[in-house]
Amino acid sequence: MAVLEELQASVARISERVGPSVVGVVNGWSHGSGIVVGAGRILTNAHNIRGDEMTVAFADGRTVRGKVRGVDVDGDLAVLEADTDGVAPLAWAADETVAVGQPVFALSNPGGGGLRVTFGLVSGTSRSFRGPRGRRISGSLEHTAPLLPGSSGGPVVNAAGEVLGINTNRLGEGFYLAIPSGSGLQARVEALGRGETPSRPRLGVAVAPPEIARRMRRAVGLPERDGLLVRGVEEGGPADSAGLQEGDLIVAAGGRDVRALEDLQAALDGAKGELDIGLVRGTEERSVTAKLES
Repeated sequence: MAVLEELQASVARISERVGPSVVGVVNGWSHGSGIVVGAGRILTNAHNIRGDEMTVAFADGRTVRGKVRGVDVDGDLAVLEADTDGVAPLAWAADETVAVGQPVFALSNPGGGGLRVTFGLVSGTSRSFRGPRGRRISGSLEHTAPLLPGSSGGPVVNAAGEVLGINTNRLGEGFYLAIPSGSGLQARVEALGRGETPSRPRLGVAVAPPEIARRMRRAVGLPERDGLLVRGVEEGGPADSAGLQEGDLIVAAGGRDVRALEDLQAALDGAKGELDIGLVRGTEERSVTAKLES
């Protein structure tokens, strides 16, 4: 019983200390959670954002309108500007080291429907998942504190109530991923709060993964080949201007083989204004150069 009583006391303490700084964010059918990270600043996930404004609901029932200051879609982070009315910002964990088995608490206020506090354990570190536009987000914290739909954007905290990460993604049943407070997260959040939305080079194509590419090439009698199948080309975009077409197979970019989406993303991240692309059209090998946009 002593263990249960201690856990109960910990949940109550975390609820009292952290709960007031956990908010709901709503715009129509889109709803999620967020946290106060500074005076007039709310952090949430980019996938919770719809439009330029969101309703922010505090744990005490107060609601205000929040304006989007900065969004990092590929990093799945967004900062809103809203009247926080003296609500204290949450503290980031001073020690960014998180160990498997460490007890954690997850908090949320799904769409302003009321504060939730749950308990769990760290079940893994250095996990990865794909963000809203398919870019892989690595180094994530995996834990077992249960979360309702609409909890993304809320915090996972340690026993002291310090933020270890931002809950972002559900893994099957009973496991959840959070963007960790390390890896420069605090600096990224501060930049978003200043309105400094990051820009990344873009090619302007929709692609299918290698297993789909191999299957589709086999279905039309073409030799199987590792690469990314172009399923769509944005009109007037860099890929279109370079001559890429739907059905092309991207096999190289920036001097490296392309066998997965991460290979193409890495080539784009390392490009300086333009990107050399190797592709296969039918059975013909071609090379093109795309002038990139941010």
